[in-house]
Amino acid sequence: MITSQDLDRLTGGKGTVYTNDGDKLGSIGELYVDDSTGQPSWVTVNTGLFGTKETFVPLQDASADGNDLRVPYSKDLVKDAPSVERDGHLSPEEEERLYRHYSLGSGTTTTTTDTTSDRGREAPGFQPGDEKVDRSESRGVVGHDTSGPTTDDAMTRSKEELRVGTETHEAGRARLRKHVVTENVSQTVPVSHEEVRVEREPITDANRGDALDGPAISEEEHEVVLTEERPVVEKEAVPVERVRLDKETVTEQQTVNEQVREERIETEGDGTRR
Repeated sequence: MITSQDLDRLTGGKGTVYTNDGDKLGSIGELYVDDSTGQPSWVTVNTGLFGTKETFVPLQDASADGNDLRVPYSKDLVKDAPSVERDGHLSPEEEERLYRHYSLGSGTTTTTTDTTSDRGREAPGFQPGDEKVDRSESRGVVGHDTSGPTTDDAMTRSKEELRVGTETHEAGRARLRKHVVTENVSQTVPVSHEEVRVEREPITDANRGDALDGPAISEEEHEVVLTEERPVVEKEAVPVERVRLDKETVTEQQTVNEQVREERIETEGDGTRR
């Protein structure tokens, strides 16, 4: 449970709110204390893009971890909490809506504690222990806010500004894969072979001696070796090319459409125009 002794340490402007599972919810904004007990009961958490949204989280069952806070609520539950204007005070209706969202019992009206942002607006030369000045009294109270406490003579008009950033996500993967395919290659090669041919020549004076060499009548055999060429196939693996993957960054324009709210101030009244 958060005690009043934890207030100064937790409102130093550097603390972070985590879930009990370790999920980061956002940085600590302001602590709200119970009007009747003076004990811390709510904390605002800076969430959203660039921390522009403040969400109320109850401090019931929360614990301090140095300058950080741990709360027993999921990130989605905190993200979907009702939107409540941070004006230094929670009305009973606003607090009831928050208690219903977090499934807690009803509470009492709460007001904000002194935060780092408040301290930064102190007058120059302000020292701890000096009495704080109510600036609304110094200007003179001339009006009353029908939906809250007494105010000065001005109303603040605010608007939402769209801030767009980028973050890197994995869009896909590319890889090189090598596999073997088989194809038929036809190539014509000339081959030669020997064939036997019978040649006959008449007996002449020139060959008569060779013709009469040997027996007159006999049986003989004469053999000739025939040769032929056959195709011989030989394969050799040779490098063809080198292939690699490279990346290049391509920049394109994308249009982001989002709704932003802006406050408008109108004058109403039944006074007589002069």
